[in-house]
Amino acid sequence: MKSRRILIALVAVTAVFMTFVAAAPPIAYDGEPAFVANPVEHVDTLIGTGTGGETVGEINDFPGASVPFGMVQYSPDTVDNYAGYNYHNPRSTGFSMTHASVGCAAFGDISMLPTTTRPHSQPWNAWERIAHDDTEQGEPGYYTVRFPDTEVKAELTATTRTGVGRFSYPHNGRPAVLHVRSGASLAGNSRAAIQIGEDNTTITGWATSGGFCGKNNTYTVYFAMKFSQPFTSYGTWDGYAVYPGLRAAVSPFSGGYVEFPAGSAVEVRTAISYVGIDGARANLAADAAASFDEVRAGASSQWNAALSGIAVAGRNTANIDTFYTSLYRSLLHPNTFNDADGRYIGFDGSIHEVAPGHTQYANFSDWDTYRSLAPLQGLLFPKQASDMAQSLVNDAEQSGSLPRWSFANAATGEMSGDNVVPLIVNLYTYGAKEFDTRTALRYMVNAAINGGIGLNGYVERPGISTYRQLGYAPFTYEFHTDGWIADASITLEWSVDDFAISRFADSLGEAAVAAQFQNRSQYWQNLFNPTTRYVSPRNSMGFFSEGPGFVDSPSAFGQIGYDEGNAEQYVWWVPHNVAGLVTALGGRQTVASRLDRFTRKLNEGPNEPYLWAGNEPGFGVPWLYNYLGQPWKTQLTVDRVRGLFGPTPDGAPGNDDLGALSSWYVWAALGLYPETPGTPTLTLSAPLFDRAVIRLPAGNSIRMSAPGASGPNHLKYISSLTVDGKPTARTFVPDSIVRTGGDLMFSLAAHPDMDWGVDKDSAPPSFGVGGSAMTLSAPRPVVTIAPGGTAGVKVDAQRMVDDVGGYSLAGVSATDGITTTPVSGQFAADGSSAVTVPIAVARSVPEGYHFVYLTAVVGESVRRATVLVTVRAESDES
Repeated sequence: MKSRRILIALVAVTAVFMTFVAAAPPIAYDGEPAFVANPVEHVDTLIGTGTGGETVGEINDFPGASVPFGMVQYSPDTVDNYAGYNYHNPRSTGFSMTHASVGCAAFGDISMLPTTTRPHSQPWNAWERIAHDDTEQGEPGYYTVRFPDTEVKAELTATTRTGVGRFSYPHNGRPAVLHVRSGASLAGNSRAAIQIGEDNTTITGWATSGGFCGKNNTYTVYFAMKFSQPFTSYGTWDGYAVYPGLRAAVSPFSGGYVEFPAGSAVEVRTAISYVGIDGARANLAADAAASFDEVRAGASSQWNAALSGIAVAGRNTANIDTFYTSLYRSLLHPNTFNDADGRYIGFDGSIHEVAPGHTQYANFSDWDTYRSLAPLQGLLFPKQASDMAQSLVNDAEQSGSLPRWSFANAATGEMSGDNVVPLIVNLYTYGAKEFDTRTALRYMVNAAINGGIGLNGYVERPGISTYRQLGYAPFTYEFHTDGWIADASITLEWSVDDFAISRFADSLGEAAVAAQFQNRSQYWQNLFNPTTRYVSPRNSMGFFSEGPGFVDSPSAFGQIGYDEGNAEQYVWWVPHNVAGLVTALGGRQTVASRLDRFTRKLNEGPNEPYLWAGNEPGFGVPWLYNYLGQPWKTQLTVDRVRGLFGPTPDGAPGNDDLGALSSWYVWAALGLYPETPGTPTLTLSAPLFDRAVIRLPAGNSIRMSAPGASGPNHLKYISSLTVDGKPTARTFVPDSIVRTGGDLMFSLAAHPDMDWGVDKDSAPPSFGVGGSAMTLSAPRPVVTIAPGGTAGVKVDAQRMVDDVGGYSLAGVSATDGITTTPVSGQFAADGSSAVTVPIAVARSVPEGYHFVYLTAVVGESVRRATVLVTVRAESDES
């Protein structure tokens, strides 16, 4: 792709932007690059529309026209691409009105294909070749492409609820035809309808789709379409035959066509609504006044204002293009769901009305987006973020529980964890304060205690009663449609979710709730296996699964017990208590060496014991060296991962997942990262830009200066830092920076500085209250002993906090005649310990199976393990 920049940004927007920069200037340096004045010039919407490699697969971004958080994403589709579009696929089915950058077939509703061929057999399967060359251009609010076989030129732009297309047909005598497919959603349709208007300038209809990632959800989208000139002929189809001159069709494969005089330049405006056709008509009328070019200019203006929330200055144009395109991708979702009059269809299927001046949002891929996207949106757009949080509360009020991975007006329950919780809490923590926080907390706690029962069989936290009883989600061989139950993932995610509840409750003055869930946030320790030093699946009897087993089968997408990943990738996901995890894994040096091995390869996918940088569980890994006294390795690793991004269609290392990956890059390019969900702590790396200004409410800003960051030598190591003029060796910034802003001045170097940020008190904070002092496991928990015999069972222990010397261990059995000899153990320098507990079986004990319950005590901490004693006459005593 060559660089394509069409300057449409309004003078007023530029003036506003320059006023903002002038109001919050960073410290200037002679010869430094200037701030980007018009960010839209640095967004190419074709970036990220290809593939990230064999392991990564499709990136799933779409290149078409939208406005920030718009209802409409008017964009091209290519054949057999489940998210709609792939840059490397020349076969296009046309342009549809809705899209989402997700990893399952979704949206792609109401498709239209310009052609110069009248419908023949099976027009519902028709496609035309598009030119992926210099004539294909994508920028914020505008997309254009050429059809080389028919010589049709297509241009798209959009408002919040309307897509405007301009189709220019060749003057070659061939007919100017537009297919309109109501039954062509990417996930298929259960029903659909089209009605061609008697005025020969309008089309209306609707489509019902859903089934996201195999889930039981449906939605109906309605549309109203208006042409700039009357069509001369028309017809419809139903998936079985074409009916020229017929104005209506009702079928899951329905569609129609209209024809114009040869050589026409036709504009078509299409509005959608999830309420009804009348709502679509009203949305269309609300945006009817402006011309195509005016709509395009207005969309560009909106984007320039939104992207100006962060101003950067640097010499590397490729990095600037990648940055602003990533920021653009971070502001496409979630999506406006209410009509212009405020009405929207709720989770209960009834029509509701959002409060004036507010927006109801839909489509929250919370497992993907709570880590980095929610903090970014909360920081930059607190008003919209408040409406996002309130939208989820509204969903809960209508359905009975907070929706996990909400899609249109239903909860899909996709992925593990209860990640709608940290999503809301991160929105709140980083700026979203104007929503019903008390009601939000009530639903969070209800799900964490009672499960959170919603509509149509949805449960926010399935299995919560067992989890509360055992302190972990037990391993089971049950198989769901989306894969094996990821019990280890569930425990890790719920620990993070509970930590987020604790922080949220504390901020609202609910001290008892905060303490309760702070304790529960340490339940990850209950799956920490001291024998293997992994967080491992464990059954209801307390027995761990054997070994890490990174690949369970050649075709596996991750290891059994882990959602899209494996034991080595998930062991690092304890972002709220990294210090505790470091102790559990053997201390800073041991962990640093293990992390070195883990980050040796960056994007090997879910089946290898290396960092999968393109998937969400690995997002925080590069920053962990800041906790280990080796921040220069964070700076190096962050830079290596940033290098996987670039201004090309294939310029991303994974699926974008509604902006999750793009928002990670935005943070990483700034040298900041929200490592701990529920806290405003931003940990540090070296920025990519010499200067940056992040706009905050009330005229505040975060002003960053890093001379040489973008120069030819690309200085990527921090040698010193001042915060508001005061030197600091901390590898994180004060929490107040998020609220009131401040000045961050980096001094960078070409080589690692091994003195800065290395002390323990330089590490970002960890939250270990409520945790245990040790974990316990019998690696071979089944022992066979003959009546009258004895055997020893090995017990492994691991210190989970520092400065613990030893412990005592004893066992009991419900069976008379089975006894244990108490022992004591000491922890080695790396915190490990192993002892052997003698078990004696009296001659009176009958053959069969008997349990022995071991209890270890260190200080006030008590840990337990279970041993199964098989009593039979012949044994393998040792």
